Amino acid sequence: MLVETFHTLRDFARLHEIASVLIRFGFGEAVHRLGIHHALEKAGKSLYWKYAEEQAQLSLPARMRRALEEMGPSFIKLGQILSTRVDLLPPEWIEELSHLQRRVPPLPFEALRPQLESDLGGPLDKLFAAFDTRPLAAASIAQVHRARLHSGEDVVVKIRRPSITKTIDADLRLMAKLAKLIEFEFPELDYLRPSEIVRQFGLSIHRELDFVNECRNTDRLAANFRTDPRIVIPRVHWDYVRERVCVMDYIEGIDAMDLDAVRAAGLDQRTLAKVGADAMLKMILLDGFFHADPHHGNLLYLPDHRIAFLDFGMVGRLPELRRHQLVDLLSAIVGRDAQTAADVLLDWAGTVNVDPDLLIADMDNLIDDYHGATLKQLSLTQMLTDLTQLMRQHRLALPPDLTLLFRALITLDGIGKQNDPDFDIFTQAAPFIEKSLKERYDPEKIARSAWRNALHAMDMVATLPTELRRVSRAVQKGALKLNIDLARLDHLGWQVERALGWLSLGLVASALIIASAIVMTVQGGPTLWGLPAFGLLGYVGASAMASWLLVAIWRGTRGKH
Repeated sequence: MLVETFHTLRDFARLHEIASVLIRFGFGEAVHRLGIHHALEKAGKSLYWKYAEEQAQLSLPARMRRALEEMGPSFIKLGQILSTRVDLLPPEWIEELSHLQRRVPPLPFEALRPQLESDLGGPLDKLFAAFDTRPLAAASIAQVHRARLHSGEDVVVKIRRPSITKTIDADLRLMAKLAKLIEFEFPELDYLRPSEIVRQFGLSIHRELDFVNECRNTDRLAANFRTDPRIVIPRVHWDYVRERVCVMDYIEGIDAMDLDAVRAAGLDQRTLAKVGADAMLKMILLDGFFHADPHHGNLLYLPDHRIAFLDFGMVGRLPELRRHQLVDLLSAIVGRDAQTAADVLLDWAGTVNVDPDLLIADMDNLIDDYHGATLKQLSLTQMLTDLTQLMRQHRLALPPDLTLLFRALITLDGIGKQNDPDFDIFTQAAPFIEKSLKERYDPEKIARSAWRNALHAMDMVATLPTELRRVSRAVQKGALKLNIDLARLDHLGWQVERALGWLSLGLVASALIIASAIVMTVQGGPTLWGLPAFGLLGYVGASAMASWLLVAIWRGTRGKH
């Protein structure tokens, strides 16, 4: 408890900054309802409640995007993660959050030099034959510089911003507290799982902060494409890799957004769309390890219709079961099997309170909208959007690995259609789905799986008598315990305790009033202003208690609005 209090006090300045930004962008009601203002006011920090008029012209998602940008790197990254949650947020929010700035003003190189030289263990002129202090790019977590090794290779040096981890750790503590408050005060948002989103975000951003992890991802993807000359993955120079420094080959290519340059270089855009789609589909359906952020800034087009993938801080992992479920879902939609499609969604969402019959009916309606359409007429983006909208209606949430997958597929579909308006990702995916199914139903693989399951079943049967004896003994001794987790129980207990305190004070005040009235009728004894002194003092005490009680109830009621 003492540690938590210390953290809260330590983070007050950051909390004040965040609350001020939220108020300025029109989220003062949320600040008030969450009770953040009470904590800040008790700490002597005042808040300016004026809502900036110029922000009133912006839509709600636009105001949230602007607020996240002003709150700094952690919240920008959180917004970027939320922009992948197509299962939780409507399209207008996804669209707005996807525009969160990825580039920020660079730091002067002299602010990075001490950290870089300390991490690499020497002065730059001894570590590199040449080093360009002008940044190639700057983002919220790191910035990138071009350099040349003494062995002659041109490389990029990615350097983490100094002290960024302290800011992010403080923000994560505050996010966790805010998530719990949201769950208490906005029960209608429970299906969004705020605490789980913050937990997953914390894991994701810590992985992204560790550049050693990013380099491992790079090497793994390079190994997966070692036999495909069309896909280029930068080589990692491990002698220069540290937690805060990452050094890879510099790759010269055409920005995927610069279509004029693509055409001027004589590259066929349809071929580029096919190569990019084949690469992503292989990652997803066959390897189960994919680039989770394949936007234009992370792609370069090279001669001979090769594509270079960059920046592997955010990757997705799809275990075999997930890949099978994805194939089952696509097959069910094409085969008009609403029952199987609904079962897959329920498997993804876990245990939830949902009407399966209504879900199947809605899924059947969704499938019917695509019935009779040719593959070329189908839009993967529209289909995934419709599917996630159905999940939101039934308060079903995707597992984190699948949110990254859906986002990657939508991005892939968009890039493919930009290069080729007739791009058909379903036709492109068909051979990969077929190969995935062949691997899944390979007799040798089925036999191995059956043998493993048989061994597990035998283990369960062998240990069943022992487990039953333990349960029986626990029942006989009265030692059987059931752990029941009731949501909001602590909060409810605090409210009941406060209400009982108010009730007790009210009873005491009432008793004083009755006793004072009796004393007033008794003759004799000391008097004040001609009235019995003890009766008069009882009335004064009861009035003070009643006044205090009314003020406390008023303040508590106002804090809920």
